[in-house]
Amino acid sequence: MLIRPFHPGDEDAVVGVILPIQREEFGFSITAADQPDLADIPTWYQTGAGQFWLAELNGEAVGTIALKDIGNGAVALRKMFVKPVARGAIGAAQALLDTALDHARAHGVSTIWLGTTEKFKAAHRFYEKNSFALVDADDLPETFPRMAVDTRFYRLGL
Repeated sequence: MLIRPFHPGDEDAVVGVILPIQREEFGFSITAADQPDLADIPTWYQTGAGQFWLAELNGEAVGTIALKDIGNGAVALRKMFVKPVARGAIGAAQALLDTALDHARAHGVSTIWLGTTEKFKAAHRFYEKNSFALVDADDLPETFPRMAVDTRFYRLGL
């Protein structure tokens, strides 16, 4: 398993991980065009304390995770998706999150916020196992980039 930062030219690999999970696994009617951040990852994520990573298994992209700098020592955790082949014993999700947390600490981040949907039950368990605390939407910072599908929110203090 290799975790590495996004580089220009990785766009198709990123979409190839994210869209099938959103559309086929969870039934969201969403396209890459509905997610303009995916068309401009360097500008959207790779600034300030932000970054975007891919997990690769045998040279194939199997996972993604991103941190978006939202100011005041905070980041939003976004685009955490792992293909079924890399879940569980393979450990892609934990490796991606550990990489993001190490990066956040090294860049002086004090708080990580994230939004997810009610459908992502395994994600809820994963975040809670990793010490993220459930918070009310009213507790989110004004700069948090809330997605229309987000209905459940978490916070992690570093």
